[in-house]
Amino acid sequence: MSDLTVGKKRASWVAQIVAALIMLQTLFFKFTGAPESIYIFETLGMEPWGRYGSGIAELIASILLLLPATAALGGVLGLGVMVGAIGSHLTRLGIEVRGDGGTLFAMAWLVTICCLVVVWLRRRSLPVIGDRF
Repeated sequence: MSDLTVGKKRASWVAQIVAALIMLQTLFFKFTGAPESIYIFETLGMEPWGRYGSGIAELIASILLLLPATAALGGVLGLGVMVGAIGSHLTRLGIEVRGDGGTLFAMAWLVTICCLVVVWLRRRSLPVIGDRF
């Protein structure tokens, strides 16, 4: 992390916080069994375990994103979860889910972009492959 300029550190922190906050705010709906979450995971044929599993993955990614030493790993995990979410929207759910105007789809893209920024800026801290960048 010492190789990051002040501007890059700030950009990374903004991206880390935005991604973590979005993923953390969705946990309430996933873990309490909100009707929208149940609908999504029933449509995907993954209710309830997919809902719980993705919620746990998002919680872990958020925690990792908020710790400087593990932010790049959090970004990678967040990317993985969001690729699954975007893929689900494009193949099974549609852009708009139950009249949300595409909000969930847009938030998935925003988290994806933020995670990409974090991974790129903090790529040197990734285990095994970080030294090659």
